[in-house]
Amino acid sequence: VGRLENAIGWYHSHPGYGCWLSGIDVSTQMLNQQFQEPFVAVVIDPTRTISAGKVNLGAFRTYPKGYKPPDEGPSEYQTIPLNKIEDFGVHCKQYYALEVSYFKSSLDRKLLELLWNKYWVNTLSSSSLLTNADYTTGQVFDLSEKLEQSEAQLGRGSFMLGLETHDKKSEDKLAKATRD
Repeated sequence: VGRLENAIGWYHSHPGYGCWLSGIDVSTQMLNQQFQEPFVAVVIDPTRTISAGKVNLGAFRTYPKGYKPPDEGPSEYQTIPLNKIEDFGVHCKQYYALEVSYFKSSLDRKLLELLWNKYWVNTLSSSSLLTNADYTTGQVFDLSEKLEQSEAQLGRGSFMLGLETHDKKSEDKLAKATRD
């Protein structure tokens, strides 16, 4: 590869919910950084990779215990499923992302070409909508839950602000549409 570094680390996947470190991931990374340096956590989202047609990959390191990072806004927007937001938010200031680059070697290129030549016909008969149907449905459902949660939070303060609340009929339509 032409690189002299000895890279040490671990990798795992977050299928469908992005590249970031959960609470367990942060603990695992912190522990390993104490005893092995350098140590890097790599996270890949295979579902988003297939859905977007490009690799969704992140590399991370944790801050030392007791370190308080500068208060900056998030460096890059990413969607986090509602059932993972709390875990993300609690630990997001305990680690930082590394710049990631990857390449395709001549051997990789040749292997991918052989695979393409063997399976290219399959791409004609497949649809990304069908392949990603469960993921897409999950994303729509997650979005509807976030909207319902936001509306509920706005509804609590709407009386004090003099705003009208939404009628129950429109809320039922949203709930029904995401469950159909």
